[in-house]
Amino acid sequence: MNTGSIRSALAIQCLPLGLEGREETWSAVDRAIAAIDASGLTYTVGPFETVIEGPLDRLLEAAAAAHKALLESGVPTAATYMKLWSGRGIGTSEEKTGKYRSAGH
Repeated sequence: MNTGSIRSALAIQCLPLGLEGREETWSAVDRAIAAIDASGLTYTVGPFETVIEGPLDRLLEAAAAAHKALLESGVPTAATYMKLWSGRGIGTSEEKTGKYRSAGH
């Protein structure tokens, strides 16, 4: 099996640590999200984590880019937490959450 082509979903939370205020923190997180955006993969931003969907290898590349973006933003310390799900029939974020979003949640 070609693991690079396995459909996967990655929930990623990039945390810039050691910053003074929330504006600095949010700015660093914005840089991590910009790195995810540059991957060209489908993603959904949430208040605590971002879910990226696509081939496994590309997700791991996007995660590394997001973590590096934190470090390159000048944060003293960066932590990245991930949850990874791969396989056939895992569905999309839209399939899982669409009915809630259309109801305003």
